Amino acid sequence: MDDIVKQAMAKWPNVPYCYGWLALDARGNWRMRDERAQHLNRPGDKLTNAALVGFIARNYQHDERGCWYFQNGPQRVYLNLETTPFVARTDPAHGFVLHTGAPLEDVEAAFITEAGELILQAGDIVAQLDDRDAAQVLASLEAGGKPVADEALLAWIEGGAGTAPALPLAGRNIALQRIARDEVPARFGFVRAPVAP
Repeated sequence: MDDIVKQAMAKWPNVPYCYGWLALDARGNWRMRDERAQHLNRPGDKLTNAALVGFIARNYQHDERGCWYFQNGPQRVYLNLETTPFVARTDPAHGFVLHTGAPLEDVEAAFITEAGELILQAGDIVAQLDDRDAAQVLASLEAGGKPVADEALLAWIEGGAGTAPALPLAGRNIALQRIARDEVPARFGFVRAPVAP
């Protein structure tokens, strides 16, 4: 957390929290949601200012309820999450990088939803893969040491029997686990659309 944020929190400890005005989309973009966007349930405007995006990323955290927020000075700005609290992208140097810019290291589990969304877990971090990188990563899946054909993957996702496809990563094969999209928040302990308690 930035020092300036810590100072503001000490100076103004009782600022009301903000809900619904900020979102994280499935491609890792922060989105500002004004009253119209909230009323029409639209994603909002993508934030592009590098300094602001960096400030949000450095001050991004969660509370005890599993609600994610950006600590904006003394105020918590709670986020609506389109998918998971983090979004991962492929990276030639690190394998995967989070939307915050941090490398996603030591992936220990991989899940796939009925819609083909790939979710990676590394400790407390859960990140859905950016859909623009999905084809590349899904093409690397193996079963029994051989590439998995698209038809075989779709059949397995839909509940078919057989060996689970595995994601080769850092010299290991991480077996995919099926998960329903609606079960992801409860499984990983986060809230997609926080509301005031």
